[in-house]
Amino acid sequence: MGKVSSADKMRIQTLRKQGYGAKRIVAAYLFKNWKLMTVKNICRIVDSRGSATERKAGSGRPKLARSVANVDHVEELICSQEEQSQHLSTREIAAELGITDRSVRRIAKNDLGLNAFRRVPAQVINANTKQK
Repeated sequence: MGKVSSADKMRIQTLRKQGYGAKRIVAAYLFKNWKLMTVKNICRIVDSRGSATERKAGSGRPKLARSVANVDHVEELICSQEEQSQHLSTREIAAELGITDRSVRRIAKNDLGLNAFRRVPAQVINANTKQK
């Protein structure tokens, strides 16, 4: 399909619902320089979905890392650290689950409402403070 604006798609959708065919739509809007195949494809989409501008349900990229199972696993690993003296970093959790550490941080922040932070040794913190 060629470049057709969203407003033009809505116009084609309205004309299609009024019973216009692709050739009649192209003839009515000669100044737009629409290709017949482009208008036919938009008409086919309108006929199958009912809308030319809305995406088909489930047509986007699937969420693989932020699945319910991974969210549960991350929650279990993060929350189990509070009771024990064991500390797992987001990188270690990611390696255990087989997902990226960025996905672990995203799950912790967006799904669990937690803030992931990077541990810094005490010597580095003390070296950065000003001495008076």
